[in-house]
Amino acid sequence: MEKINVKKVTIFILALLGFVTTIKLALIYYDANFNPYALPSFCSVNEFIDCDGVAKTNESQFFGIPLAYWGLFFYSFIFLMLGAEKLKDFKLFNFRIFKFMEVFKNPLSYIAMLGIIAFSISMTLLFVSLFEINKLCILCAVTYVINLLIGLAALDYKNGHIVKAFKDSVSDFFDAIKNKAYLIAFVLVMILAVCGLYYTTTSYVFTPQVKRQKELGEFVNAKGNKYAVSGNILGDEDAKLVVYTYTDFNCPICEAYNIMIHKAAKELKGVKFVHKNLPLDTECNPFLKAPFHYGSCTMARYAMAAEKQGKFWAVNSKFFELHPQSEEEILKIAKDLKLDTEKLKQDANSKEIRDELAKEIEMAASQGINGTPATKVGNEVFVGIKPYSKLIEILEDAGATRR
Repeated sequence: MEKINVKKVTIFILALLGFVTTIKLALIYYDANFNPYALPSFCSVNEFIDCDGVAKTNESQFFGIPLAYWGLFFYSFIFLMLGAEKLKDFKLFNFRIFKFMEVFKNPLSYIAMLGIIAFSISMTLLFVSLFEINKLCILCAVTYVINLLIGLAALDYKNGHIVKAFKDSVSDFFDAIKNKAYLIAFVLVMILAVCGLYYTTTSYVFTPQVKRQKELGEFVNAKGNKYAVSGNILGDEDAKLVVYTYTDFNCPICEAYNIMIHKAAKELKGVKFVHKNLPLDTECNPFLKAPFHYGSCTMARYAMAAEKQGKFWAVNSKFFELHPQSEEEILKIAKDLKLDTEKLKQDANSKEIRDELAKEIEMAASQGINGTPATKVGNEVFVGIKPYSKLIEILEDAGATRR
């Protein structure tokens, strides 16, 4: 009996440490995904040791539930198993509310089995973290060790070790479902669990980062712009809502953003998108201190020149799709689009276009825009790409409506 008490106390302390650590992980997860004003957590040390970065990935959840929440459930179940013998006889108003605990005849076997399984899953998560995400969550690693220690502490080393733990757990389960009442209860619980997991997986209520990445995937992984227009107008020509977009043709995410605004123009009415150039290239951008997107200034000038021939957005989309590396490649694209290449070249290198480009860059700087893509809706300016649903919401709030 003494041994069992020491064993239970050890498991309780380990589970308590795991529970407290997991609460902190849950708070980090919330701040990383729901609190835009949160400061970096103490365990985000650098690019590699970064709990916040791990929390923002798809891999930080399972069936739409954050892994930290699964951890809280795991440690709570450990506490429940530790008190199984007493809880099964606990009465409230002469009613044994934990009567179902009597099915757990070998609680330490359950704890040992779950601890080993949890550790095995943890090793998979560690592998994903190190080799897929390329980041390490120190607090997560602490729980991995705790899970192993819980499993080892609960094992019966005199009577079968892990084998006994699994046999006892399986035996208890089949003994329990022989009772029709417990079988019905188990089936109902499983149905509720499946429904709950379906809801969390499809609603993204706990995982906005998954929804965001899924929505962006449509545009990031697109092969060309199927929503592309060929003229100078994107949206409704006489729209009251004018949205200004600032992009750089060598900005990787700007390509996805370009497809996104084209889709928005197809789905919404009462809005027009006006493109402004912000090449992050020292050739024409005096606000940069070091070379960055070489060639962006040249593409910007040619896109502006294409507007004079009524094909700005056609050139715009092709530049993003094909990433021309030289003026020769740019002119080939222009020829394929039936533009007058001689006039295009002359206009692109004219003082008029160069001065106009300089004004657009100056305008962006005056509004505090120093990155791409950037969007100005009314008086609101935001830099970066938002999930498509959020962009639509912003545009509808500003006056656009569905077609």
